[in-house]
Amino acid sequence: MRATHLCFIVAALLLSLLRVRASTLELVKGFAATPDSSISSFQSFLVDPNGNFSFGFLRIQQSQLALAVLHVASSEPVWVANTSTTHWDDSTTLIFNGSVILSNSKTGTHWSTRSEGNRIVLRNNSNLQIQKFEEGDTGPSIPWQSFDFPSNTLIENQNFTVNMSLVNGAFSMKLGGNFIGLYTNFINQNHIYWKHTAMEAKASIIQGEGPIYARISQNGFLGTYQNEKAPVDVLPFNTFQRPISGLSLVRLESDGNLKSYYWNGSAWILDFTAITEDCELPNFCGQFAVCTPGNGCQCLNNRTEYHRPGDCTRHESQQGSTKSCTGYSIIRKTGVELPYKELMEFEKMGSLSECESDCERNCSCRGAVYNNGSGYCYRLDYEIGTLVGVGDEEKIGYFKMVRGEEGEEGVGFCCWGGVGCGGGVVGIGMAVFGVWRLWRRRREKMVMGNDGGCIGAYRDLGSASFRSIEMCKS
Repeated sequence: MRATHLCFIVAALLLSLLRVRASTLELVKGFAATPDSSISSFQSFLVDPNGNFSFGFLRIQQSQLALAVLHVASSEPVWVANTSTTHWDDSTTLIFNGSVILSNSKTGTHWSTRSEGNRIVLRNNSNLQIQKFEEGDTGPSIPWQSFDFPSNTLIENQNFTVNMSLVNGAFSMKLGGNFIGLYTNFINQNHIYWKHTAMEAKASIIQGEGPIYARISQNGFLGTYQNEKAPVDVLPFNTFQRPISGLSLVRLESDGNLKSYYWNGSAWILDFTAITEDCELPNFCGQFAVCTPGNGCQCLNNRTEYHRPGDCTRHESQQGSTKSCTGYSIIRKTGVELPYKELMEFEKMGSLSECESDCERNCSCRGAVYNNGSGYCYRLDYEIGTLVGVGDEEKIGYFKMVRGEEGEEGVGFCCWGGVGCGGGVVGIGMAVFGVWRLWRRRREKMVMGNDGGCIGAYRDLGSASFRSIEMCKS
């Protein structure tokens, strides 16, 4: 009797465990969850059949929340929903009513799959799927899956198409007609800073036969294809032609670099780095900084002490309207060039002064770099990021700076953010400002002149490679 009773208890426990296990393998309509305040890192709702990946709430910096798929062994996110800022609190709710919806009772819907399905499952390859079953179907349809909306990571055997992008902050990876490109966003303009063009050694890209796509191979490379035949390009990793048993992924890092890793069972091993020189990264030292290979970072103005990215922006700022031509100072710096200049447009000019004048006349130009040897003039129509320090004094930079601190020289009377300045009050203000400015300049005994309608005041700052020119155009 006791043995029978014990068997019944064991059977009941096993059945209970199976039900718990089954409940974590799929989510059905009516599912709802809120963040659990007792959980400090990750709140799981769903696992794949092998237990390698999990879907749930990820806590970020204590108070922020992300909807993510994690690699369980490393607690590394491999997919994150593209949501706006969401707080880890009881007012946040995740529901599945055919669509997955992340909302907050105070701020409304933050993210939704905008789909219609019957259940959510997590596949062994980390692909989160919404599946729909119709009567008579031999299998489910897939109205939505995370593999179609990657965040900053591409997983082994996941197709990366021209309609997708990997995104990390201001950086993105996209496919072109015959290349893979890395881009950085400046004032809503994408600028390419790394490009890998298809070699077309084993197969050619044929016009009219569809766009290219990319996929990580188990043989240690990122392949580019136009169809399921031979790849039109192979970007090899360190493990090229040495198959590994662990998972491989490609990730766009927060510094804009593209790297590949594989899981060896206990750690992620670096397998590929797109940009091997730190100074060639778009903004390695931060804005208004110079990165010299082997010698670290320094601020462009030679005055501000550099400790970390962001230090150089304490005294300089370019925020505001790019259309403004007033209230800026000029920094000239020799021995500098632009990173990834091979991918930038340039114009051949006869002299440094011609290159500078071209930028000076263009209100949207933030700066220019001129090569006295080649005569190439590179114009910057975006915020000044990190420059590369070189030993060649023939390479000279010309940069417009808008002072960020109120009351400093160079601020002037400017209308930022695209707001027009007109009317009598503005006219009186400009007149008063002009009288005050003239008095101040005379007091400081500055040398004044007229250069093409622009009044310039030149001040030698005691450096052969640094000069500040305060300008204000009418």
